[in-house]
Amino acid sequence: MTIGAVIFDFGNVLVGWDPENLYRRLIPDAAARKAFLRDVCSPAWNLEQDRGRTWAEAIASLSALHPQHAPLIEAFHARWDEMVSGPVAEGHDILDRVLAAGIPAYGLTNWSAETYETGSHHLPFVKQMKYVAVSGHLRMIKPDPEIYHHLLEKIALPPEQCAFIDDNQANIDAARKLGIKAVHFRNDGTALAELRALGLGV
Repeated sequence: MTIGAVIFDFGNVLVGWDPENLYRRLIPDAAARKAFLRDVCSPAWNLEQDRGRTWAEAIASLSALHPQHAPLIEAFHARWDEMVSGPVAEGHDILDRVLAAGIPAYGLTNWSAETYETGSHHLPFVKQMKYVAVSGHLRMIKPDPEIYHHLLEKIALPPEQCAFIDDNQANIDAARKLGIKAVHFRNDGTALAELRALGLGV
């Protein structure tokens, strides 16, 4: 079946993002840095900002639990920009091919509403997309099915005619359960061939 729309995740598909980019400067010791990003400013904690929690609330509550780390916790938001490493070449190659073929591109990203707005200079490609579903704006989040349903309503195509690229396997699995043709993006040169095998004509 021909693919009529392509959905792109943003983080580490179109734009590089990694807290290590910042915290290597703030916590030089690798073991201490790993512990901080696992146990304090953890992925689960950050995901709640992607779900819609404000940074002010997130920082205040976490700093109350870990007062000795308050400046490091505050830096997660104040210096968020330093976590971004720029465009991901492979992802942009696919996006360029999709657009050149006249296939509509959409965005589906877990992203805090606040940093999405302040970090918009990292995301010039959104102007080329028909619509972007931002978790922090919608207060829905991958891999929960609600945000996929929301986007499918915007696309107005059967899920089988939509392709999705994401670097997170859980998000891929959730999309496939809904019938979306999803490819796990590994930034290793394999994604384009996999999308073509699913019916993407680029």
